[in-house]
Amino acid sequence: CLRGCRSRRGCRGIGRPLVSRSRRHPEDRQRSPAAQHRPVVGVHSKLNSRPPADRSRRVRLVATDLDGTLLRSDGTVSSRTRNALAQLEATGIELVFTTARPPRWMGPIADMTDQHGMAICANGAITYDLRARCVVDAYPLRTETALEIVRRLREAVPGGTFAIETAEGFACEPGHLQHQWDWEVKPRTGDIIQFLASPAVKLLFGHPEMTADGLLAVAQGAVGELAEVTHSNPERSAIELSARGISKATTLARLCDGRGIDASEVLAFGDMPNDLPMLEWAGTAIAVANSHPLVLAAVSRVTASNDEDGVAKVLEELIERAS
Repeated sequence: CLRGCRSRRGCRGIGRPLVSRSRRHPEDRQRSPAAQHRPVVGVHSKLNSRPPADRSRRVRLVATDLDGTLLRSDGTVSSRTRNALAQLEATGIELVFTTARPPRWMGPIADMTDQHGMAICANGAITYDLRARCVVDAYPLRTETALEIVRRLREAVPGGTFAIETAEGFACEPGHLQHQWDWEVKPRTGDIIQFLASPAVKLLFGHPEMTADGLLAVAQGAVGELAEVTHSNPERSAIELSARGISKATTLARLCDGRGIDASEVLAFGDMPNDLPMLEWAGTAIAVANSHPLVLAAVSRVTASNDEDGVAKVLEELIERAS
């Protein structure tokens, strides 16, 4: 690993090709129920109508989104939340961060949380070890699929711009709305086609005159059978596209399967449409009060907002029951 991985299990290394360990590409696999869930505007998850979780089974793993959920609006982790995470680990309950963030944005998270746990990054396209600070596994889009997505979206939404996450980092087309962190590292710019020679763990598509929800609805009709389409921030006019069959839910399910953990033993927190498949899959799903309307309509339990330490409040209750 280029960052000096300390994991005894080994890793793929941030600078090495991002390829799946599976012999079959994720786009070839039959999609799981969680992967098939598509949060189209106006269409809600069936979380409220599914059977209740088996309360007799204790929680063995907590999966939480970061931005807007665990993190406060200023991007920090409160002392209360940090203490709750430390106590959670002491009880033996595993912690997994699930985020749209790429691995290069996870350094501050590892520092603010004292390097607790594993992370599922890029909406499920990457599994990242926070302690070793290295990529464990990755599930990129096929190049031919990414090219077709670009062709269709350019036709469906003229005037839009693309960005891409690859093993080499971030690149975008001129005019694409970027996170300030990407401006700070001076990303490569140019036509998106020139960057597709490297496997894309995530494509981003934005339009200055459309909302994220509006783009999501159009893109799902245009490329929904080619990729997982979602968004993680309604205030940014951009959507995110991952390999078909890859979401926070499918990668979390794969990670849990390797640990012998059943979905009914998972507690999940989220706030945005990209969290819906995970919230549908987990045995217990909780939204923070500041969540997207689709998420609030989908779950049966809501905690306090991210700025009021909503996740920490639930974890403290869980820790008290486990002690």
